[in-house]
Amino acid sequence: MPKVNVYNVLGEQVGEIELSDSVFGVEVNEHALYQVVKNHLANRRQGTQSAKTRAEVRGGGRKPWRQKGTGRARHGSIRAPQWVGGGVVFAPKPRDYSYRVPKKIRRLAMKSALSSKVLNDEIIVLEELNLEEPKTKEMVKILDNIKASKKALIVMDEKNINVIKSARNIPNVETALVNTLNVYDILNYDSFIITKDAVKKVEEVFA
Repeated sequence: MPKVNVYNVLGEQVGEIELSDSVFGVEVNEHALYQVVKNHLANRRQGTQSAKTRAEVRGGGRKPWRQKGTGRARHGSIRAPQWVGGGVVFAPKPRDYSYRVPKKIRRLAMKSALSSKVLNDEIIVLEELNLEEPKTKEMVKILDNIKASKKALIVMDEKNINVIKSARNIPNVETALVNTLNVYDILNYDSFIITKDAVKKVEEVFA
């Protein structure tokens, strides 16, 4: 079982925690990570892009000049794609890019992402994270104390408004709950900060 240090908000080591092999100690499957991240980004796409084909552009109903005898190339419409102001060839239309990835691959990717954080020493376990009131300055101080990277993801077991409000004004710092955790966010942030209670909940959910 992988072991990591547990810190308090002052950055002092207060103990160790054993992480579950089945969640934090699996072999990293890069293909599963690729599939799930690609799916996450595809599902986020709005798919609202649109352009007009030659059939939809206004005008161009009359043949610009006669077919033969002018010495110029033959044309049937001034809205053909080669004309300025003409339609777009294979114009993009609004569409739904979302699709589903099998549950087993999603779970494998989540375990791979969590294990990669342990392997790369990018996981920071906090004994607890509570703030009496929303204070961005206090959160900045805590992140400095635990030597977190500039891009940090803070994972909690339950919603803590004071923590969320304290972190949301800090650039590249994001908060998440165990049930909203996703592979893309885990990989996107350099420091994975998680409370002890959240670790237990993650192990319960993904073991």
